[in-house]
Amino acid sequence: MSEYDNIAAKISETTGNEFVITGERHAGGGCINDAVVLTGSKASYFVKMNQAQMLHMFEAEAEGLAEINSAHAIRAPLPVVSGVDGDRSFLVLEYISLGGTGSAAEFGQKMARMHRHTASQFGWHRDNTIGSTPQPNQRRDNWIDFWGEQRLGYQLDLAARNGEPLLKTQAHRLLQNLPRFFSEYSPRPSLLHGDLWGGNYGYDDCSQPVIYDPAVYYGDREADIAMTELFGGFGAGFYDAYNASYPLDSGYSERKTLYNLYHILNHFNLFGGGYATQALGMIQRLSALL
Repeated sequence: MSEYDNIAAKISETTGNEFVITGERHAGGGCINDAVVLTGSKASYFVKMNQAQMLHMFEAEAEGLAEINSAHAIRAPLPVVSGVDGDRSFLVLEYISLGGTGSAAEFGQKMARMHRHTASQFGWHRDNTIGSTPQPNQRRDNWIDFWGEQRLGYQLDLAARNGEPLLKTQAHRLLQNLPRFFSEYSPRPSLLHGDLWGGNYGYDDCSQPVIYDPAVYYGDREADIAMTELFGGFGAGFYDAYNASYPLDSGYSERKTLYNLYHILNHFNLFGGGYATQALGMIQRLSALL
């Protein structure tokens, strides 16, 4: 008997192939989840788990991975099934063996290809999460409205509820003047990973780049590229190949702080600590450009 037998039964039901667990290996689940690799005689699966009430997070992640795969641009784990088992929710994914090396240039080219996959509006058909923080994705025709309301505005309101109202006060002028950063630039609604930092990509056994743990929506592709710079981990070959395939606008160097402010605010709302000071510094630097 295994504590994962009910999940194995769900895999069998969904795939139509009997899956009997022959091995279990605990794996890193990131900051908020537990994870295990379940091995059978013919297949292995990566299973993420959290509290039962977090099923919506896994359902949205599964749809996001399916959206990425539908673009046929870069590999992402295929979702298998999600559900609730007792007091925990789970998401079963295709198991991809990572840890190999690959071409940063190929990674950049494939991200450029994914960003060319566009929609008619900004946002997405459902809300999801960034980490465990709710991420609203109500569709908008106007990118400035979307970013101001559903990204920065939402996080600033949450920060105020978490004890840092000064951030919202200091950002008021910035939010009122967001059009200044887009006076000569009009982004397209590109398919975004949404949480593209160094911990959310790798290379498979065939040296192909793989992205995972997304927070998918359609938005300015610069938001994805900006996050790659926030914590590092992406080589020069990635950026050279990306720009050769899909050149960034010259105003990106200013806007990347605007986009990374969202993630630093989210880190404050998730983890507290010095992220509030970092966010305040970013607000002040952006405000000085107005």
